[in-house]
Amino acid sequence: MANILYLECNSGISGDMTVAALLDLGASEEVLMRALDSIPADGFSVEVTRVKKAGIDCCDFAVLLDADHENHDHDMEYLHGRPHEDGHEHTHAHHHGDGHEHTHAHHHGDDHEHTHAHHHGGGHEHTHAHHHGDDHGHTHEHHHHHEHRGMPEIRKIIDAVKMTDGAKEIALRIFNIIAEAEAKAHAVPVEQVHFHEVGAIDSIVDVVAAAVCLDDLHIDEVVIPKLCEGTGTVRCQHGVLPVPVPAVANIVEKSGLNLEIMDIKGEFVTPTGAAIAAAVQTTDALPKSFRITRTGIGAGKRTYERPSILRAMLIEPAAPKNAALKDVIWKLETNIDDCAGEVLGYVMELLFDAGARDVHYHPVYMKKNRPAWQLNVICDEKDISRMEEIIFRETTTIGIRRVCMERTVLARESREVMTASGPVQVKICRFGAETKYYPEFESVKALSLAAGRSYRDIYQEAVSACREKVQ
Repeated sequence: MANILYLECNSGISGDMTVAALLDLGASEEVLMRALDSIPADGFSVEVTRVKKAGIDCCDFAVLLDADHENHDHDMEYLHGRPHEDGHEHTHAHHHGDGHEHTHAHHHGDDHEHTHAHHHGGGHEHTHAHHHGDDHGHTHEHHHHHEHRGMPEIRKIIDAVKMTDGAKEIALRIFNIIAEAEAKAHAVPVEQVHFHEVGAIDSIVDVVAAAVCLDDLHIDEVVIPKLCEGTGTVRCQHGVLPVPVPAVANIVEKSGLNLEIMDIKGEFVTPTGAAIAAAVQTTDALPKSFRITRTGIGAGKRTYERPSILRAMLIEPAAPKNAALKDVIWKLETNIDDCAGEVLGYVMELLFDAGARDVHYHPVYMKKNRPAWQLNVICDEKDISRMEEIIFRETTTIGIRRVCMERTVLARESREVMTASGPVQVKICRFGAETKYYPEFESVKALSLAAGRSYRDIYQEAVSACREKVQ
């Protein structure tokens, strides 16, 4: 059964929210920290803690930066040019490897005071006061040097990180999406983009962490019905921008993500969050009914009218045990009277490789009694465009009919069963009290050739083993 992740982005999505939700969902913190420790960059540490948002217990993933890498895009006062109404102060004491203590006072809008102290030696204390005025008198009493990395530098960093090839592929896909969006926003080639959102170390950590967690959870499908975004304007390094910011708008436009604008002022969807969604979404359609097998909740750093949380759920389509299931499937068909048989055989292979559930041909007679073939493809809705692209590209057809069909299927599972001759893959179907066993052809064939026995003997041996060992 596919491992399906449902991201409920009713309060938007950001990099740190995604990582926190996936950790809460069960991604290995040990695997994540091993990867983050190998990032060839300085000036950051991370913390995984528990916080409450609107009384809900959430996981919080925080990237803590030293004074030289401080990113004010994460500072609510910088975003809005004013302190929040409750006036609660959060003090973060960051102790870094240079032996100096840097204390940063920020004003946030939740109802807890958090102090994070990271001691790495030294006994000198330096205090940096961040003064923020109104929208016209915004000042900072410090000047930091920011490393503006571009895609060439990002690729080198990703290549050096200790994570699986699958995680690296996800991370690069996310970075490429951000880079393309920023390149379009600034009208420069992708390879020449040196910008804050991708180059900042906290964004790098967020993307790497999200990729590692997604890979660790072995996610097969990701359902993201929509991204909820706010309105108004937001401050960033480039000045005051409209919400959604240009990079987010570009990502949504190119990826086809669904965007819902809420009547709430504030930025709920960050470029990193939008890029993660665009990189991993496989569908925007939830099953009509489903079971939730596990839930994780990630906290955001910003405080708006709507609680800043991201829920991640592992789900499976609802199916009464040992009963027939009702769902829908799509059928594509087209008549072809001027295409060589070798080509049609090749097309069948391509369609199966692209995810078709079934492909078959049958002879038909078309106008003027011309002998022809009718091609039929059974597939999921999400695969329709891919199937049609193959058919139009590889055959002579000029039209494809499609229809959504209801169907009834038996509850099923695939399992490897050990026989006296070796392992065989078997499809097990159940209906009521009856269980049926169907050894997979390729598996039986391979074992038959390896054991030097007949196909029929291996098939029956697999069925017998199922009856003895499968409950």
